[in-house]
Order: sequence, then structure tokens, then C-alpha cells
Amino acid sequence: MSILSEQAAEEFVAARAFSPGLPGFVGIAVDLLVDPACAPSGRRPLRHGFLDTRSPRVLAVSGPPSPGLEVALRRMGDDLAASERIVDQHRLTVLPQATGTVHPEGPAHAIGTATAGIRVGLEAGLDGGGPLGLRRRWELAHTLAPVLAAAFANSPLRHGRPAGWRSVRQALRRDLTVRPGAADPRDSWTAYVMDTPGSTGVTPRQTLRDGGRLTADDLDRHVAALRPPVAARGHLELDVADRQPGNGWRIPAAVTAVLMDDARAAEEAAAATAHLAGEPGLWERAARDALTDPVLAAAARDCFMAAYAALARQGVSRELRDAVAEFTERYVHRGRCPADDILDGVTARAAGPSGPAVIGGPSEGVSGRSVVRLKDGRA
Repeated sequence: MSILSEQAAEEFVAARAFSPGLPGFVGIAVDLLVDPACAPSGRRPLRHGFLDTRSPRVLAVSGPPSPGLEVALRRMGDDLAASERIVDQHRLTVLPQATGTVHPEGPAHAIGTATAGIRVGLEAGLDGGGPLGLRRRWELAHTLAPVLAAAFANSPLRHGRPAGWRSVRQALRRDLTVRPGAADPRDSWTAYVMDTPGSTGVTPRQTLRDGGRLTADDLDRHVAALRPPVAARGHLELDVADRQPGNGWRIPAAVTAVLMDDARAAEEAAAATAHLAGEPGLWERAARDALTDPVLAAAARDCFMAAYAALARQGVSRELRDAVAEFTERYVHRGRCPADDILDGVTARAAGPSGPAVIGGPSEGVSGRSVVRLKDGRA
């Protein structure tokens, strides 16, 4: 394998960043946090995709690129059922939470070892402009990502106690975001890859400038280990949602895919989130405050309304539309996220019979308007 120069390394990363394609195919991956920490090693084929071991604590169920959202959801449902049988055979338990015992101030390499999330893979988009253009989709993914992270925050505990974050998982990743400001998204991704430290604590660029050797295989391994909320892996990967309880994984997958791939919903989501590009400390706020942050809450309300309307236009199943509507009513319109339910339970247990104080309710500034009913078909 030939040794790369710095310029050759940049060209290698840029060439593999995106494979332009018309939006429509959807891929989903769901992490399973298991106990005890002895997940079976290796890769196992499932009916549609694969079950991979990411760490002794985390198994990843990865579905194939599928022609449309509902096919992707159905295939993932099949594979999750098969994965749960494998977990049972190894006498493991799938935990409902999204994080193990790692602390948000821990090292970046711990991100993949003790957190469970939901990733959505989408086509990169087309070269050139327009609503289906690669650059526009890259920018929308980055402004939309913290809104979705706040809405689906579900990891507020460490060792059973509130950690000060509604998403410990996103708190671990708050400094790993790509800066999408370059005119060509390939340039943004290349700069991120070259300037992000690997497991040794040294960036590829610094390795080369210090006289070190770097091959294409080295770069491939480095890119595979990077876990930013939005990544370029030939396709677009959005890794912004904490694992949700039960079948709740369907909701972030559906909302993410429809806001990116439905042309009208994408325009509405872009309008609702464009101003977030200049917001200070946005990822920290999404991880700590979630939808108690009034700026994120306002954007989330607009995005979820757009998502529901798009799902209705596309004629997806009533069951899925109702699930999105119920999530929107229960959380988004009330300035809450699933983590707030967990925090309320902790507070209630701590308070005893005298009654709990509320943790994580709507903050001042979150709209007090009445909840909009969505299940009747009105968006």
C-alpha cells in the first residue's frame, strides 16, 4: 500500500465523501445497549442486514439501503426481532436507556463503547443546486441535527442519578461536529477528517507533517471510527437521536428521513432552522437543555409539524402517523423530551410521599399555546 502525501490524503478523503444520488433510499441502524457487558463478538447476518458488535456493551443492528421509509422500517423491525432472539440466547438483557456509565467529560474514544443511538442513512443528493442538491442537503442536515438531538434526548442519568444533561450521549459528542461552511461539502468533510484526532490523540494532518506514514487503509480506519452527528460516508449519515424505548426508534427514523427527503418538508425545515447556524453553544444546549431551550423548542415545533404533514402527503401508514403525532403532542408541543420522563421519575422517587418537584418541564419562553391535535389529519 503506497504512502500518502498530505495532498493525496485530502484528495482520497474528498473522493470518498459523497456518491451523488437522488434522495429516496433510506438506511436505519439501531444500537442495543446490553447487560452484562459481554456482547457476542463478530458480525452476524440477519434477514435483511447485520448485527455487529461495537463494544462489549453495544450491539448495532444495521439495515440495508431500502427503497423508501416504510420498507426501511419494516426491514428494521424484522431484524430487531431476530437480534433480540440472539441476545436472549446469550442470556443478555437489552437496556432501555441510551448510555452506560461513561461521563460526558470522558475521552472521545468512549463514545462508541457505552452509548446507544439511532442512525439514519440517506442519499447524498445531486451535484449542483436546488432542493435536492448535495450542498443544500449537507447544510440542512447540520442545522436540523441539534433540533432532532434535543427532541429525542433520552439519556439523562449516570449511575442512576441525573448527570446534568438530558442527553449524556450528545454531551459526549458536542465538540465533534463538522463545520459545514465551505462552498463544497467535500472540503468541510475533508478538513474535519484530517484535523480530528484519532485513537492516538494525533490528527492525520499532524501525523504527516511530523514525518509519519499514512496509507489509504489508515485513513479508512480513521474515518470509520469518527462519530460526528452528521457524517459523509458516501451517503449522508445523521446520528442525532438517542435510543428510544420500545418501538420508539421508528419516530426519529421517520422524522429525520421525511424532513430531509420530502422536498416541501425540507424547505420548511430549512426555513425553521437556518438561523441556528449562528447560535452560540447550540450542541451543548441541545444536550443539556433539550426542548426547554426556547430557540430549539420553536424550531422543533415547526419541524415536527412539517414532518407530520409530509408523512400524511406520502400516505404512510396511519399507525406511523399516529406515533409521530403522539410524540409531538406529548413532548414537542410541551417543551419536553423523553429524558424528562426519566428525570420526573427520579425526582418522584427521591421526594417520596410528599410529592415530586418537576425536573425538566417547559422553560420560560416556550410557547404556552394549546397542544395541536395531529391525529385527525390536520397539520
